[in-house]
Amino acid sequence: MKRKIKDILAAIAYFLYEKGILHNRIQVHTVDETIDELLHTDKSMVRFGDGEIVMIKGGDLMLQKASPEIAMGLAEILRYTEDDLIVTIPGIFETLSDHRKASRQFWKDHLLFCRKTYEKYCNPERIYYSTFVSRCYYYLEDRGCVGAQFAKIRKIWENRDVVIVEGTRTHNGVGNDLLDTAHSVERIICPPSDAYGALSEILEACLGYDRDRLFLLSVGVAAKFLAVELFKRGYRVLDIGNMDIEYEWYVRRSPGKCRLEKHEAEGEAANREAGYQEYLSQVKVWL
Repeated sequence: MKRKIKDILAAIAYFLYEKGILHNRIQVHTVDETIDELLHTDKSMVRFGDGEIVMIKGGDLMLQKASPEIAMGLAEILRYTEDDLIVTIPGIFETLSDHRKASRQFWKDHLLFCRKTYEKYCNPERIYYSTFVSRCYYYLEDRGCVGAQFAKIRKIWENRDVVIVEGTRTHNGVGNDLLDTAHSVERIICPPSDAYGALSEILEACLGYDRDRLFLLSVGVAAKFLAVELFKRGYRVLDIGNMDIEYEWYVRRSPGKCRLEKHEAEGEAANREAGYQEYLSQVKVWL
């Protein structure tokens, strides 16, 4: 019953929001506009999903405990003050008509509880970019555009020397061709949870690379802070979040979410047993 009441309230609130009865001052570029901006400029990117908004409100995530320090830091980044460090948020404020049913309900619920957080901290002087750039498969009802979108995404790091900063089980590009367009790939492997607590060590490992490297980050909430620090030091850095998962689902034409076997391999021995020799050869730092 509680769930049903919440869904009804979320639907009513979103109807009022969509019709402009509840004020909407937040603007978000489309996924294609976001991809084109990353493809045709050297801008860096930091992404906010639902989890980061929850943390600004003081809530915990599964892999990151909340703290006032994290909440205040995320709120500051969300204000989007740097021209060449684009900030992405979910493009959910004008319509959810292109979303599949489960996704529509999820984001309606999210806005029911988090709308005021967006309104409080988002910069009215900016047009944000779309977080769905790294989540461009699962949410869509019609997925006919996804292949072309991923083809353009893969061109962003074409012939670039890439450094992946990721958790122990993430395995970006392992078992698929997401990163095959890159000239080279090296990896910094971070703790699977509370990566924010190891931020100084992760940053130190990243600073061992020259500024010609393109950094791709998949370290949860810590990626937001790491992206800002690397950007300020002259690196190009893209917070790609769970893009690899979405790409796997796209390649498999999965109708919904599915488990990925590679996420079970954690540590050097498990990766060797799984046959991930190329992955192991790319790992330069274990933290």
